Amino acid sequence: MQAIRSILVVIEPEHSESLALKRAKLIAGVTGAHLHLLVCDKKHEHSALLSLLKSGLQEDGYSVSTEQAWNANLHETIIDVQQAEGCGLVIKQHFPDSPLKKALLTPADWKLLRYCPTAVLLVKTATPWTDGVILAAIDVGNTDGEHRSLHNSIIDHGFDIAHLAKAQLHVISAHPSPMLSAADPTFQLRETIEARYREQCRAFQAEFDVDDKHLHIEEGPADVLIPHLAHKLQAAVTIIGTVGRTGISGALIGNTAEVVLDTLESDVLVLKPEEVMDRLVEQATNA
Repeated sequence: MQAIRSILVVIEPEHSESLALKRAKLIAGVTGAHLHLLVCDKKHEHSALLSLLKSGLQEDGYSVSTEQAWNANLHETIIDVQQAEGCGLVIKQHFPDSPLKKALLTPADWKLLRYCPTAVLLVKTATPWTDGVILAAIDVGNTDGEHRSLHNSIIDHGFDIAHLAKAQLHVISAHPSPMLSAADPTFQLRETIEARYREQCRAFQAEFDVDDKHLHIEEGPADVLIPHLAHKLQAAVTIIGTVGRTGISGALIGNTAEVVLDTLESDVLVLKPEEVMDRLVEQATNA
């Protein structure tokens, strides 16, 4: 988080209280990052609003630039500007879609999470991060290189945010239920499954000083356990990863980050493995 030099902030003109801008100001205030304010609209002119926001932020000492753009749809517009400006973080307020709309159309924020080649912070509340709880959600059951890289990034960002916000870092990993027919005896008993998962966590526990009290290894589906624990801990932000499934795979399997987006009561920071981000950058460049 501290390495981010430029933040893209999506401004929603119809919402006078911009939670995304409030969160961006807090992050930029600590990191010194530049703020690039973006209004995505092809129908109406918003130069007066952007000028007002820019002057106010500059008076408060922020480095700011503004832009209004539109290219085909919301997520492509955001990604085009993010690439052009070299922003290391996109911040947008999340507005949940109705279940019927989600059944018929892929929500714009889901598309942003799938295709954006950088970290995305979807802001849902005005809850302060300071002195709060930061929840990092990982899947230590997946041990391939891509997921290990993602786990490290999630924990690293969680540790970084907790340090900046003087908050507590908690880590959760869901594990499957016991299966008597499993070929590996480890997965036949709940106790041996949990022990295996805890062993997988030892390295990052030592590196980031996460004690057992702040590590939650629980049985059940991740998309149920993560919102449940976030609610129980009253987490201010939940950090989760996605491998950015797209196309038929994404539609059929779904991504945990997308599934929990509306059920989480906290802000949601979504990260991807470097390999996935490199591939998405290439796609965005060639589009």
